[in-house]
Amino acid sequence: MISNRPYLIRAMFQWIVDNHWTPHVQVDANYPGVVVPQQYVQEGMIVLNIHPEAVRELQMDNHLFRFKARFQGVEQQIFFSPDAVLAIFARENGQGMPFPPEAYPEEAEDHAVEDAPEMSESNAVDKPKKASKKRHLTIVK
Repeated sequence: MISNRPYLIRAMFQWIVDNHWTPHVQVDANYPGVVVPQQYVQEGMIVLNIHPEAVRELQMDNHLFRFKARFQGVEQQIFFSPDAVLAIFARENGQGMPFPPEAYPEEAEDHAVEDAPEMSESNAVDKPKKASKKRHLTIVK
């Protein structure tokens, strides 16, 4: 049987966006296959802003949610299973839906990178560039 979790998450996402609120998801960062910036994980969880204006290439399939997001100016590719989502809610008022934690799959090998879709050169994540010593602004008197 197909889980109803991805359908409920997508429905809540659409409802939140339709109300002009900001959808956030709380994700179990330790769930197998989750790829998120670890420096933002707190107590094994991370909260991600998934508003269409905050992310690029958002895809919410039945087995994998993925998008690109910027963290301190550096674009990163994010991957997680809908089973890793603990809640979806509106930042403005907290309205949304919690989900019970899912048991980790028996094959709990960390194969996130192996299962992650191949990215073409045009979709490659930007690498941080070294700071240029030349200033891009000039003083006009």
